[in-house]
Amino acid sequence: MRVKRGVTSHAKHKKVFLSNKGYRMTKRRLIRVAKEAYLHAGEYAFAGRKNRKRDFRRLWITRISEAVKLRGLSYSFFIHKLKEAKIDLDRKILANLVTENPDVFGAIVDNVTSIH
Repeated sequence: MRVKRGVTSHAKHKKVFLSNKGYRMTKRRLIRVAKEAYLHAGEYAFAGRKNRKRDFRRLWITRISEAVKLRGLSYSFFIHKLKEAKIDLDRKILANLVTENPDVFGAIVDNVTSIH
C-alpha cells in the first residue's frame, strides 16, 4: 500500500504561507518562492537583532556626547574620567539619565571632573 503525502505537504505549505502573510506577489502564493522568502526573512531578522544592539549603542553614545559637550568636555575624556572614578554606569543608563534626569547627569559630570 502506498503512502499518500498530500496532507503532510499541505500542512507544511500552510505553515510557510501563514508566516509569509503580508508578502507581495508570488512570495505569498508559490511554495518555492515563498520558502525562499521565508528563509531570507529569517536571516534578515537574525541580522536585525544584532544591528539593533549596534544602533542603540550608537544612539546612547551620541546622546551622552552631546550632553557632555554642553558642559565643555569631550565624550572620550568623560568616559575616561568615569573609569578613573570607578563609577560603573553603562552607556544605556547614562543616556537615560541625560534624557530623563539631566540634574543627576550634571551631578555625575561635576563629580567626575572634580577628581584629578
